[in-house]
Amino acid sequence: MSRQLTYQVREDPPVTVVRFAGTLDRSTMTTAQRALDRCLAAQPDALVVDLARLAVRDRSALSVFGAAARQAADWPAVPMVLCAPPPEAASWLAADARCPVVPVRRDYAEATREVRDVATPRLRVRLQPVADACRRARELTQDACGRWNVPQLVGPTSLVLSELVGNVVRHAGTPMQVTLTLRRPYLHVAVADGSRAAARPASPGPDVPGGRGLLLVRELTQRWGTAPAGDGKVVWALLPAV
Repeated sequence: MSRQLTYQVREDPPVTVVRFAGTLDRSTMTTAQRALDRCLAAQPDALVVDLARLAVRDRSALSVFGAAARQAADWPAVPMVLCAPPPEAASWLAADARCPVVPVRRDYAEATREVRDVATPRLRVRLQPVADACRRARELTQDACGRWNVPQLVGPTSLVLSELVGNVVRHAGTPMQVTLTLRRPYLHVAVADGSRAAARPASPGPDVPGGRGLLLVRELTQRWGTAPAGDGKVVWALLPAV
């Protein structure tokens, strides 16, 4: 018998809602993962996943939600809540050690109330690949740290962003989006560009600020990484904000 999984995405600012319908099993996990990736790549303030019309045929397939939530915790720093799972799926989620990172709520109203309360403050700026981009990124850092009352992070965050933005200017050469997100205990930094080429250490140059490379990023951050994003990639990093 043919099994199908469909989904609909709706914007309910500051929340994005994805509603699944059909069958979730090992054969449809990839569809679910792509849907979640698409929603998270847009960097919403919060994500609600509605399971009311989902038939779970393989309990192991529920791990797709835990994996997405763990990914979202680092980048794009999006709180994610599941809601309205059928009774059997709800009991499986409660018992599955792979899914405790994902809150589960009984209905859509309860889930949206919760994520609105924990939606993450976020600032973004679109930059062109020019030498002035690093200065603009530092200005965004000063603005964000002032708004969020974390002045101690202005210095290290400015250095990290200068390196990530400078790397795009020197190597990717595409427009980029710089995002700062406060989701305690971390300040999340992300730079998305239009190149799939892997991020690589930079060499100092006379015309572009930065140049100390990803070694400095590693030294100043709790952790960092890179992931595909649309037609390009994103490089993200976490700085302790305690």
